[in-house]
Amino acid sequence: MQDTEFSEIVELICKEDPRFRRHAYTFLRQALDFTVKDLKKRGPARTGKSQHVSGPELLTGIREFALEQYGPLAITVLHSWGVTRCSDFGDLVFNLIDYKVFSKNETDCREDFAELYSFDEAFVKPFAPTHQRKRRASLGASGN
Repeated sequence: MQDTEFSEIVELICKEDPRFRRHAYTFLRQALDFTVKDLKKRGPARTGKSQHVSGPELLTGIREFALEQYGPLAITVLHSWGVTRCSDFGDLVFNLIDYKVFSKNETDCREDFAELYSFDEAFVKPFAPTHQRKRRASLGASGN
């Protein structure tokens, strides 16, 4: 799909579902490409013709891609696009499926994008100073 066609479809989607900014869809498309390439590198089991990516696989790829692209600003960038939790990515994906930009198999559903991780764990914790990590761990262990 050409970029102009994708852009036009995203514009239509954003009019119907204004929760998410256009950039979220572009990012998602790039994150899917990143995930497919990463999965191919990881193992021979993915060498078949199917490039299907499951919801949890895509969420993992999204996290890695966001951290690679935006580092400690990832959570801020995602929030600025209206994306605040994993299930938002499911909504974005299914909006694109509805417009036949992405495809799905018979077992794919929005619930595949249930909260695999919290955004704080995925995008804040990797950049928290070590002393804060230790303090949070000790507070969690003491029940506070």
